[in-house]
Amino acid sequence: MALKVMSMRLYTMDRVTGEQGFNLAAVMLLGYDDVILDIVPTYMTDALLRRINVDRYDDREIVQTNLIESYERLMEFGHKHLPDKFFLEDDQRKSLRNIITREMIANTLIHREYTSSYQAKFVIENERMYVENANRALQQAVLTPDNMEPLPKNPIIASFFRNIGYADQLGSGVRNLFKYSKFYSGDDPKFMEGDIFRIIVPLNERKTKETITQSATQSTQSDEIKPVQRIIEIIEQNPLLSQKQMAEKLSLNQNTLKYYIKKMREKGIIERVGSSRKGKWVVK
Repeated sequence: MALKVMSMRLYTMDRVTGEQGFNLAAVMLLGYDDVILDIVPTYMTDALLRRINVDRYDDREIVQTNLIESYERLMEFGHKHLPDKFFLEDDQRKSLRNIITREMIANTLIHREYTSSYQAKFVIENERMYVENANRALQQAVLTPDNMEPLPKNPIIASFFRNIGYADQLGSGVRNLFKYSKFYSGDDPKFMEGDIFRIIVPLNERKTKETITQSATQSTQSDEIKPVQRIIEIIEQNPLLSQKQMAEKLSLNQNTLKYYIKKMREKGIIERVGSSRKGKWVVK
């Protein structure tokens, strides 16, 4: 255990005094709440939902704990208030909500300027969601995958997050958000570099549907949507249909339909609730 801590550079030596001990990264990552607030008294992340009461909030959670627990609590806040839209990539279902919130939350926790008293936020509104935090800025700019130059603001914290699977290599978060935001949000995100760093992801339900439909159509060799997507649409229209009825509506051989249904159930895309005769299909 001690060797693991040393290898993660959480236990270091002061080059001036020669004293050894846990550094600030160790305290922020794994420390007790009271120890963190003794060292960084203004540290917190304010999670807010503003959809009805836009002047204040509909729901709020003040997060003042170590970064690992903060990540988990902020992800739970996103799960509570954001839809998880259906998305297939290479016939595998991916949670767009998890991908988007993971990148936003990991970024605001890893690259924050912890000596600043500026209050970090994770805010969900009707038309957008965003994170913002104090930042050691080298420039004032809007970042894109083309002009981004990865800079490790807190390299020990970043390395720890990567090792436990809460973040990827530096710079990949920007690319992931630009890749998946269109499918989840209908538009590109905005990365605003300055003394306050912001990531803004627009939320546009109409444009999201248009983007997903266009992507599904372009990925086929005809104008028809893939069978999996067509089955989902049929189930959403009438979850009480039998497999025979679905096969007829989709002009598919019944054995072919059974194959797709089996694969979709194995992957957790759909499930059957109730008996085979009186039950219904549910898109998960």
